[in-house]
Amino acid sequence: MTGQRKSRDQRSRITITVDGAPLSVPRGEPLATALLCAGYLCLRHSPNAGAPRGALCFMGVCQECSIQVDGRLVQTCLTPTQEGMAVRLKGAP
Repeated sequence: MTGQRKSRDQRSRITITVDGAPLSVPRGEPLATALLCAGYLCLRHSPNAGAPRGALCFMGVCQECSIQVDGRLVQTCLTPTQEGMAVRLKGAP
């Protein structure tokens, strides 16, 4: 199941890539929100137990949503979407 936006989003749409696949998202939306609405619930796995991890606090405190974007580790809840972003989730279902 994917998330749904309450109202019709009128912002311009851009294209990012998620593990090489194109994804159309609203410009400037928090990356965590864009990924969640596209059905990406698991963003990474915990290093010790391998448990799935995703956006949790949506305010930058927990760092559970930290992933590689354009070769840098970022918190997706604090990162606005930008044209051409390359998101790496490899291994996340």
